[in-house]
Amino acid sequence: MKPFICYTLFFFWYFAGLTADTINVLMWDERQDKQKPVYDNWLGNEIVHQLSAVSDNLHFRSVALDDPEQGLSDDNLQWADVILWWGHVRHDEVSWGQAKQIAELVRKGELDLIILHSAHWARPFVELMNERAIQDGLAYIEKHNPGKKITYETVKPPKERSVPMRGSVFTPAYYGYRKGKSAVHGIIHLPWCCFPDYSNGGDPSTLKAIQPNHPIARGIPRSVTIPVTEMYNEPFHIPESDEVIFEETWGTGERFRSGILWNIGEGKLFYFRPGHETYPIFKQTEIIQILANACEWLGEN
Repeated sequence: MKPFICYTLFFFWYFAGLTADTINVLMWDERQDKQKPVYDNWLGNEIVHQLSAVSDNLHFRSVALDDPEQGLSDDNLQWADVILWWGHVRHDEVSWGQAKQIAELVRKGELDLIILHSAHWARPFVELMNERAIQDGLAYIEKHNPGKKITYETVKPPKERSVPMRGSVFTPAYYGYRKGKSAVHGIIHLPWCCFPDYSNGGDPSTLKAIQPNHPIARGIPRSVTIPVTEMYNEPFHIPESDEVIFEETWGTGERFRSGILWNIGEGKLFYFRPGHETYPIFKQTEIIQILANACEWLGEN
């Protein structure tokens, strides 16, 4: 075989392999001015910068709420394998139509979603948590009422982005009533997607890998100190997860499930708690490695 042909085949094989291994990550950032003292080029761009330094397999587009189509154009969504989502105070500016489109792509297995910190109120996350709650609720009602006809209704939390008081009945919650001998009507209280206690005092936390052999925890010490962070405290009103990979604790006794994974339809949803726009958490080596692991593992599966 002629040398020219050999080299041509080699480069075709080589670059085809690189393309096959590439995972496309859409970094979505609502962008708010409070980020600027710590993340002078925006928090999302900083995450992309940090991840680019530790992974050769990830290819990024960094977009924002104020971009055309809120950064969530059909082209961007079809391109992406994974979305990294940062939001804090502008959740209600994201259209429910965009949220439902993202949720549908996750259900179909065409996209996986990583939700960061205060994006527990992000509409795509809420949409997927509501869907999981309905699935779990119907399974619960059918289990306790075998052979009966099931109808159901859902009840939303009283206000979007509201905080449950301590002692509130945990949500999602499932109950109902009999309709004669052969039917029941279920009532599914959708999850609050929040928790009763939080504090932005900046106290340190300890992040523990409770599944140290999980691919998302690859290369991470069993225990990592986050020197300055916001505190969230259980109970986190969300449907039962498929896996909890990290737990976070504070010296004053609070604890939180800080790395949570759900399988939803054919896709995956990962919530990762550490992070705040006024603290340099997304410049910490271990935090960036966890995000790189999550992007790679979700993007490959």
